[in-house]
Amino acid sequence: MLEKLLKNPEVLARHKSAPFAEERERYLAHKSDQKYAESTLIRLASELLLVSDHFRSYETSTEKICVSEIQEAAEKWAASQCDSGRAQTGKWSGMFFARLATDWFRFLGRLQEPVPKPCWYASLLEDYVSFMTHEQNLSRKTIHNRCWHAEQFLQWYKPRRRGLGISSIQITDIDDFLKTCSNRGWSRSSLACSAGALRMFFRHASMRQWCDSAISQSIQGPRLFMQLDLPSGPSWKDIERLIDCMGTESPSDIRDRAIVLLFAMYGLRSSEVANLRLNDIGWQDCRITFTRTKQRRSEVYPLVPVVGNALIHYLQAVRQQSTHREVFLTLKAPFKPLEIQSFYNIVSRRIVSAEISTTHRGPNSLRHACATHLLAEGLSLKEIGDHLGHRKLSTTQVYAKVDLLNLRKVAQFNFGGVL
Repeated sequence: MLEKLLKNPEVLARHKSAPFAEERERYLAHKSDQKYAESTLIRLASELLLVSDHFRSYETSTEKICVSEIQEAAEKWAASQCDSGRAQTGKWSGMFFARLATDWFRFLGRLQEPVPKPCWYASLLEDYVSFMTHEQNLSRKTIHNRCWHAEQFLQWYKPRRRGLGISSIQITDIDDFLKTCSNRGWSRSSLACSAGALRMFFRHASMRQWCDSAISQSIQGPRLFMQLDLPSGPSWKDIERLIDCMGTESPSDIRDRAIVLLFAMYGLRSSEVANLRLNDIGWQDCRITFTRTKQRRSEVYPLVPVVGNALIHYLQAVRQQSTHREVFLTLKAPFKPLEIQSFYNIVSRRIVSAEISTTHRGPNSLRHACATHLLAEGLSLKEIGDHLGHRKLSTTQVYAKVDLLNLRKVAQFNFGGVL
């Protein structure tokens, strides 16, 4: 690998004679397999030479390297950079040294990973997850959400602990937690969701006799009113303008255009786009399959030509060859599937860049825009609900409230002598 990167014979000889020569070769080959650019590999080779020199005493031993030792070596290297005038603060030099050394020794199996101290509530959540998985058969998304809310409270409660377990928790603690969340800007619906999740957690805790059953019965969230939060999103003209703004040949525009089209045309959730795999696209029969995370089932849709063309363009021009089967990968090496949060960042950034004025800027806003557009096109609520993957018609009925133009027409209708 070094022969491919280093053309100068003297430089190549210096790299070959330095400590950990074979280990550095293997690491660079691994990074090359991950499609790192050649310029990046050359830089990594130079930095690895410095790292290997700092840890030459470990070359002939099997002893593992502690994270603290790497940090100490990184600080010494940063200080030397400052002393030589090659860096002003040494901050970035030290960070890059530590990050590269940690990744390299982890790749070699020579890193002594720090053992995280388990949280005081770790065993409680493990038991709760096991119960929801095996006894209640809940989806992974529901389990994740409930655990997230429970952990938010337990982390908040940690400095206020009055005992060894959750038996010391009082209803006033949960009330104070919800007040704190409200002061942080949580909406009423978010507070109600948190209260509901905590109610379920403490109901399980009382069943296990970890705390008094009165706790779960006393948890009260804010009262929610029907149609409190009407769906809000860009108009369909804004959606068309948003898509037109990504009509260039840059890799990010090609990928993000395909993502936005999936959200806008099919009204998908972030997890449904994140989980889309290459074998879910049926090119021959022009169909595409989405895995509905809430219903835990797959649904087949016609592959809309504009979406199909955008996906083909992305797959042929941008997406790198990878063992990952997910459709959407990162644009830079190492190429890996996009995380769910990344889709919110992509859509939000694109909406802001297009100067579209809307209350919400995430993928859900495109889902709402899709639903209101279908309603304006004359589709029934049942058809829209099926398209969005709703289980209940009541979930879709909220979109009838946002069709203000047609509601105004009804209000202006002349009933004559009927009344």
